[in-house]
Amino acid sequence: MGFSAVLDRHAKLVGRMTGTLGIDLVEAAQRGDIAEQDIRSVVFACTGCTRTGDCVHWLDTHAEGAESAPDYCRNKALFDRLD
Repeated sequence: MGFSAVLDRHAKLVGRMTGTLGIDLVEAAQRGDIAEQDIRSVVFACTGCTRTGDCVHWLDTHAEGAESAPDYCRNKALFDRLD
């Protein structure tokens, strides 16, 4: 899988995760809660995750929403702060 495909896959996972948590990263950036360049960093952090399959399963089983990201999420601390 090429790097562009990896970025696309993880950008979609980040989108699903933030949607599940009720977080809008663009809105958070507009409020000044996160820098726009940090949104890219969230996706890059996700690309380093070794538990992508677990993440997909977690997202599938939390389609109706969740209070917090799973503990293994590389972006959990940021997501908790933005929630």
